[in-house]
Amino acid sequence: MENFDKIPALLVGKDLPNFQQISPEQVKSSIPILLKQLDTSFDSLEENIEQNLKDNNKLEWNSIMNPLQGISERLRWSWGVISHLNGVCNSKELREAYSSQQPNVIRFTNRIGQSKLLYKALTHLNSSTNKTLDVAQKRILDAELLSMKHKGVGLNESDKEIFNSNTERLAELSNNYSNNVIDATQNWTLLISEPGEIKGLPVMTLEALSSAANNSNSEINSTPEKGPWLLSLDIPTYISVVTYSENRKLREMIYKAYVSRASSGNLNNQKIIEEILNIRLEQSNLLGYRNWAELSLSSKMAKNVDEVEKLLEDLRIASFSAAKKEISELYSYSIEKSNNNDFAPWDIPFWSEKLKKKKLNIDQEKLREWFPLPQVLKGLFDLSERLFGITIEKETSTYPKWHKDVELFNLLDSYGKKIASFYLDPYTRPGSKRGGAWMDECLNRDSTNKSNVILPVAYLVCNQTPPIGEKPSLMSFEEVRTLFHEFGHGLQHMLTKVDYPQAAGINNIEWDAVELPSQFMENWCLDKKTLTDIAKHWQTGDPLPEEEFRKLKESNTFNSGINTLRQIHFAITDLKLHSQWNCKLGITPDELRRDIAKNTTVIEPISEDKFLCSFSHIFAGGYSAGYYSYKWAEVLSADAFAAFEEVGLDNRNEIKNKGRLFKETILGLGGSRNPEDVFIQFRGRKANTNALIRHLGLNH
Repeated sequence: MENFDKIPALLVGKDLPNFQQISPEQVKSSIPILLKQLDTSFDSLEENIEQNLKDNNKLEWNSIMNPLQGISERLRWSWGVISHLNGVCNSKELREAYSSQQPNVIRFTNRIGQSKLLYKALTHLNSSTNKTLDVAQKRILDAELLSMKHKGVGLNESDKEIFNSNTERLAELSNNYSNNVIDATQNWTLLISEPGEIKGLPVMTLEALSSAANNSNSEINSTPEKGPWLLSLDIPTYISVVTYSENRKLREMIYKAYVSRASSGNLNNQKIIEEILNIRLEQSNLLGYRNWAELSLSSKMAKNVDEVEKLLEDLRIASFSAAKKEISELYSYSIEKSNNNDFAPWDIPFWSEKLKKKKLNIDQEKLREWFPLPQVLKGLFDLSERLFGITIEKETSTYPKWHKDVELFNLLDSYGKKIASFYLDPYTRPGSKRGGAWMDECLNRDSTNKSNVILPVAYLVCNQTPPIGEKPSLMSFEEVRTLFHEFGHGLQHMLTKVDYPQAAGINNIEWDAVELPSQFMENWCLDKKTLTDIAKHWQTGDPLPEEEFRKLKESNTFNSGINTLRQIHFAITDLKLHSQWNCKLGITPDELRRDIAKNTTVIEPISEDKFLCSFSHIFAGGYSAGYYSYKWAEVLSADAFAAFEEVGLDNRNEIKNKGRLFKETILGLGGSRNPEDVFIQFRGRKANTNALIRHLGLNH
């Protein structure tokens, strides 16, 4: 029997990782050992394939796909832990270790992706004469063959050499890009000593800024009331300052710092962006595509660039006139309330909040008191039980974690049997944790071996304000939405019914359909029953007043033209950068973006706005030529939620029935079926944009 205590934590390859034992030194020493072992395993697989092909033996799923999955999973488990730690416990040493091993990992994945023997075997296995395959197996093979094409399996040797070199360089550039954004965000701070300069900032923000000042220097001795206060560019601070600060110069300063991140000095991403786009274009041409967008869409639900552009244009038209009207109203209101005729981007959040308060009498910051994280979680878990028949409980025994704030929760079925788990890492840590929120896989469901079923485990990561003293993390309504969003991804990962790990959970789901469950869950934040469950005052336990619920509902469509147009701007910019831009155009990516802005913004970007330099989704994430996926999937999610609206959100039995159907189809089938077929199985028809436009209030 293997003694896992003597194996380096990074090479265990099973169960929950022992995060605390994984050091940068272990990354450098263990990954070469792992890759050598996997190389040997893949040698054996290729030899077995070659012998079977030579002897004209019939190729079986179990003899090819199972060992291939075993190799892939061992690499995913180990490298996935490192990637995860790089996002949540970032350090100079870990970065360096990650960067040192990344090229070797890429070379190994390229070796698998470019194996002509494997490609031949999978093609044989996928042949029309093979009647033993089920629908899920066929989809897995189709996706694997397309993935191998995209990894260069069909290239000649000289092109393959260029392709492989480009692949390594792209990974290096994306990593450098991401590190520059983290460093630029972390490097900017502003210590304020004068109380007059922080006028308008909420008490909760002042507490966080005071705490940040004390943490930065033990001699400061700051208090929330008297300061000094240390500002940074982490999301909670940035949003609070541009939304609430009465100090227009401070709003301008932090806005300009935020939108110009990673655009100058040693952390300048502008050249990195151009090199990434150039290499992506070359890679797509090598593979026989006209551009990166065409390559990207070949594996997505949307059929081509024209289809995506049509959807974005429909939504652009629906939101543009509304956005112009909204901006005009904000401008008029700002003139009425101040002596300043100038109106700039850093005025939009501030006057939006003021106007919203006037129109709806809603105070978003005050509402935080009704959204303490423990209560929000309880309401979210109650909703999950209501819709999907599951119970969620906190793990009480000892378990590995990467930070003291992290907690582990278990999902139980209606019989009380554990079916999945998830880690929750909710709070911002600007110095070591990348911004944003995400769900990732810790363990994938694998039930191919019925005697040893692996249960799925998810990472759920957010960046909200941490607790201070006895006060819990009090969430903004947007942070509540974000938590519901990421939990939706987690549900699809955890409630999968697919036996094959290659298509279980979010695996093998087309990228533009993968946001469906996450955006679907967001809709429940404004469901009366759900909001009643999650919104209770952190001190008194009193429910959110009925009047405040009504205001929240009304505020949901406030400035929806501006908000929708912003997302359309991002999506069209991404699509055109990857379908039209090249170095021979004679313009920079930033100039192309500014040209697009003429029809997708109502206030053009200021000269300091170098948004592309921190657009991590497309330059350091998986959204290149795929940012449109948010809107594509929002059409699906809005239509899916409309099915619940149609039976009546207060009709408990019908909601339960719809919830179970959603669980069995959208959540349960994962990547084992075409997403359009899965949607039709749930909805009874194809999706349309009607529900989304209605939800956004753009159908007037």
